[in-house]
Amino acid sequence: MNIGDKVRLVHGREEGVIYAFLPGNIVEIEIEDGFRIPVLRNEIVTISPIESQRLVKEQDSKKIGSQIDTIVPRNAPFAEKGIYLAFVPVNDRTVTLHIVNNSDWILPFTAVAMNDQRSAGLAGGVLQPRTAQKLSELIMKDFETWPVFEFKILYYREGNHAQPQTLSKRIKCRAQSFYKNKGKAPVLGKEAFVYQIDEENPKVEGYVSPENLSNDLKTSLMGGAKTETPVLEKPEQVVDLHIEKLTKHVGSLSNDSILKTQLSTFESSLESAIANGMEEITFIHGAGSGVLRTELHRRLGKNQHVNYFKDAQKEKFGYGATLVKIK
Repeated sequence: MNIGDKVRLVHGREEGVIYAFLPGNIVEIEIEDGFRIPVLRNEIVTISPIESQRLVKEQDSKKIGSQIDTIVPRNAPFAEKGIYLAFVPVNDRTVTLHIVNNSDWILPFTAVAMNDQRSAGLAGGVLQPRTAQKLSELIMKDFETWPVFEFKILYYREGNHAQPQTLSKRIKCRAQSFYKNKGKAPVLGKEAFVYQIDEENPKVEGYVSPENLSNDLKTSLMGGAKTETPVLEKPEQVVDLHIEKLTKHVGSLSNDSILKTQLSTFESSLESAIANGMEEITFIHGAGSGVLRTELHRRLGKNQHVNYFKDAQKEKFGYGATLVKIK
C-alpha cells in the first residue's frame, strides 16, 4: 500500500484514499468531504484500478436519466469554459486546494508549486467533466509564503471540433483580493475562495461582482495572468491606516474585518509604492494593542523589495508609525 491508493474498509462501506501511515500499524484514510479516519492496516483492502473504473462507470450509469438530466439538459450547449481553483476552508487555520473542471472538456493536466526557483509536483492526470481533484493543503498563517501555482492544461473531446490552445497559467494569490473571492465552488458545492483560471481577465462569474473591483485588483487576482500591466496610482507619502480614515462604516465592522481592511490598504499601498519607484513610504498604524504594527513588521520583513523599516517620527507618533525604505 502507498499514499494515494484507493482503499475500502473490510467491515464497512466507506471508501477513501490513503493519506498517511501512522505508528502502531495505523493508516489514516481520507474519505468523502475531506474527513480523515484512522484504521488498522488489516481492516482495509486496496481497490484495483480496473475495479475503480468499473465502479465509476456503474455510478455514472445510475445517474443517467435522473440526476444528470436535471443538472445538464440533453440539448444543452457544450460548456467551453469553467476551470477553477477552489481554496476550501477546513477550519480557521487550514484550507485545501482543489482544481475544478466545470466544463464539458476532458482535461489532461499538471499542477506544480514553485517556490524560490524550485518546483514541487502537486498532481497530474486527467480531469473528467464536472469533477474536481484535491491538490494540496495550505496553512493560512503562511499565506505570504504560499508558492506560485503553475498549471498546464490540455483540452480533449471526441469528434470534430475547434481545439483550444494549451492553457498555461501561473497564479500567485494576493492578500488584498483573496478574501473578496468567497462563494460556493462549482462542482464541490462548498464555500470556498474561488478563482476562474480559463478567463483572460480572471474573475469568478456569479461570485464576485466585477464593478466592486478596481482594475488593479482584477489583474492582481492571478499573478501570471496575461493581461496588460495596469498603471497603479501613486500612493501618498504617508498612509493613515486608522480604520475611520479607510471606511465610513466603522460601527458595523468586527475586529477581524477591521484588521483585514487595514492590511488590504497596507498591501495595496506598498505594492503601488514599489511599482511607482518610490524610495520610501510611511504607514500610520497607531500604538494600541500592537497587533497591526506587529503584522505589518512581519510582512515587511519577508518582502524582498523592502530595504529596511523603522519606527517613524517618534516625537509625533511615538511607536504608532513605521517608515519603509524601498530598494
